[in-house]
Amino acid sequence: MLDGIEFSALLADKAFDSNAIRILIAERGAVAVIPSKANRSPPIPHDAEMYKWRHLVENFFCKIKEFRRIATRYDKTDTSFAAAINLVATVLVTR
Repeated sequence: MLDGIEFSALLADKAFDSNAIRILIAERGAVAVIPSKANRSPPIPHDAEMYKWRHLVENFFCKIKEFRRIATRYDKTDTSFAAAINLVATVLVTR
């Protein structure tokens, strides 16, 4: 899913705390900013300051889902869905 996309860090929640995902991220030369699940022994440390930025991403998704077209995914193609997200993001910035 991330083929062709360059990134230096991947911010994710505890649901993505698996060795397989961490290995794939490390192979790409990126840092996994994923808090460890409660049952992981020993816990793997993560950058708490960088993880705080994930909150901004979550807020953005919350805001764009206020638009019915995005929330219900009316668009049939990926291109038109991406265009709708760009349009909604523009509307949100101009508010």
